[in-house]
Amino acid sequence: MIAYADTGFLISLYGRDANSPVARQLATSQPAFLLTSLGETEFVNAVESLVFRNYWSRAEASAVMDKFLQQHSTGVFRAVPFAAETWDSASELSRLHTAAMGTRTLDVLHVAAALLLKPDVFFTFDKRQAKLARAVRLKVAPK
Repeated sequence: MIAYADTGFLISLYGRDANSPVARQLATSQPAFLLTSLGETEFVNAVESLVFRNYWSRAEASAVMDKFLQQHSTGVFRAVPFAAETWDSASELSRLHTAAMGTRTLDVLHVAAALLLKPDVFFTFDKRQAKLARAVRLKVAPK
């Protein structure tokens, strides 16, 4: 299975929060995750932001990054380009859906990237992002 996971899902998968058990259960199918430069940059920033907000210690953040990088090197993640067309797709999605759904820019960019990459499933815990992904006929988990 090929999956696109937004950053919140990856944080839950590699860290610990209320969504971690569900993220780990969904990952038991051992998907290959598509990872764009946007996704990787946002993941690193999210980890560091959790340290800044004192949710994670430096040691916890380092452990998460170590596991993420280790799995990146073993092929769990498939690096894919963040295509230039993603911007046009995101702008179109914004015009069509943001006023009704309240989606944020990064939400729209992740959905636009997934539309172009055509994963088997789009993993997210973000309700607005999931609503947008479903509106454009992506298969979303969890339901």
